[in-house]
Formats: sequence, C-alpha cells, structure tokens
Amino acid sequence: MAVTQLDKGNSFRALHQGTRAFVIPNAWDAGSARVLAGLGFSAIATSSYATAGAYGTRDGRITRDQVLAHARAIVDATDLPVSVDFESGFGTTANDVAEAYRHAAAVGLVGATIEDLTPARRKDKPLFDIGEATERVAAAVAATRKLGFPFMLTARAEGFRHGNTDLDDAIKRLQAYEKAGADVLMAPGLPDLASVKAARAAIAKPFNFMAGIPGMSFTVAELEAAGVRRISLAGSLYRAAMGGLVAAARELKDRERSGTLTRRCRRRSSPDSCGGKRVAPFYPKWSPLRYTTPTTGLSLVSMSVIDP
Repeated sequence: MAVTQLDKGNSFRALHQGTRAFVIPNAWDAGSARVLAGLGFSAIATSSYATAGAYGTRDGRITRDQVLAHARAIVDATDLPVSVDFESGFGTTANDVAEAYRHAAAVGLVGATIEDLTPARRKDKPLFDIGEATERVAAAVAATRKLGFPFMLTARAEGFRHGNTDLDDAIKRLQAYEKAGADVLMAPGLPDLASVKAARAAIAKPFNFMAGIPGMSFTVAELEAAGVRRISLAGSLYRAAMGGLVAAARELKDRERSGTLTRRCRRRSSPDSCGGKRVAPFYPKWSPLRYTTPTTGLSLVSMSVIDP
C-alpha cells in the first residue's frame, strides 16, 4: 500500500511527540535522500545551504520555485516524511508567505521551517522586527492548518548566527512564534548547553538543535538531557560529501599527472589482484559517518580520502 501524505504527516508528528531525541539528517538531492532512508533514518530535512550548492550557487540566492522543485525530487525519492528549509518564507507580505507554504504542501512536504532572517540579510538589520516576524509565522501556520494532514512548522530565531547574541531576545522571539502557532522552535547558534536549556525551558513546544556549527558540538545524550527533541544537521552532510569529492578529485588529478590511476596491491584486495597479476584500480575509500545511540552521543566525522 502506498504511503500517503497523511501517513507521512502523522509519522512526522509522532516523532516529535516521543520521549527521546531523534536525528533528522539533511539531504541535498534524491540520491542522498535514498541513502539516508536506506540507513534507517525516520525522516529527512533539506538545507538551504545544500540546496543552493546543488544548484551551483550560494545560500540565499535560489528562488521559491527552485526550492520546491528540489524538495519534490527528495519527497518522491523515498517514503519518509520530508521537511523543507524554506528560508524566510519567500514572500514580501503575510499573504505571500501563506501562499508559499500552501505550495510547499502541494509538492508532498509534511514540514517546513520559517526564519526571522530577512531575505536581504542586511548587516545593519538582518532580522525582521519581532512583530513582523510573528505575523509571518502566523500566516504560515494558518496556511498549514487547513491541509487535511499534519504539517510541522518550525520557527527559527536567527539572531545568534547574525550578530544578535542576546539570549533574552532569542527566547522572547521563540515564545512569540510559539504563541503564533509554530509546532517546533529553534535558535541556531546557541553557544552552550546552558543556553540550550534556558531556551528549551522557556517554551512548551519541541525544540530543534542545529548541529554542525564549529565549536558547538554536543552528544545526543547531552542535548536530550537539555530537553532537545529534534537534532538537525544543516549542511554538514553536504559539506562532508563535497569535501570528499574535492579530496578524491585532487588525488585523481595528482595520479593523472604521475601517469597512473591505480593503487598499490593491498592484502584485502581480491585474490586475483595481487601477486603481481594486476594492481587494484583507483577508488576513494571514505572515512565513516559515525552515528551512535542517544546514550553515547552523536559524532560527525568529515569524510576524506584515505590511502589504505
């Protein structure tokens, strides 16, 4: 029996209602989504950074239609619930924002984010005023409550990543977005567990922690103890994959210059590739992405080419 959007919405909502923290990895195309589904993850998110990279441009420079086309491909690739990084909502007015989220639901998504970062990202005023930001969240909420299936809307307070490191202001924004109806709250860039605990304690809805920011690495157990319900990875997996691609391509280029695209014989190669018969062909060997249980923590390892 085919998995319906209602099934996906119910499944995604149930994950947030559980008693344990869960990891939602961020895919960057249909292929990576299938890999993540095959590895046993329960839901998939997108990343605006990774989506922009897939289009060959920078974060913040892609259109709503590009985001939706990209998300549809990921939705169609697996039976898992998918939540889209929808930046600031792709709308000038609250009505525009509401329309954008109706379009998001129409491509099969059962979740989306909305952030209070302005599309222009001006250094002197990177965030919407709290009143306007809350109005935009409310518009997205109103649009996604009339769909006939659960749609998890995540509201993001972006101050810590854009020069406003006032925890009280971040909490005030999270509380306003929660009151406007957001299902999940997040404040990317919180510097320590104490800040995470304070933000989590100030709200009733599930809290998402965004991993992958240098210097802000905590175990799943620590985050769960702080009250975090969902852990997203932002562009971490995409950066790891692209880092591996660059490293492998550089090694390949170096071998091209030396006149060989093969590696030395290894003991673990197939029997007929040793003993001087032939050398093993070139291929990169990747270091693993390590995922451990919530009791022992989560560890991301940058993928790189290793010469065995």
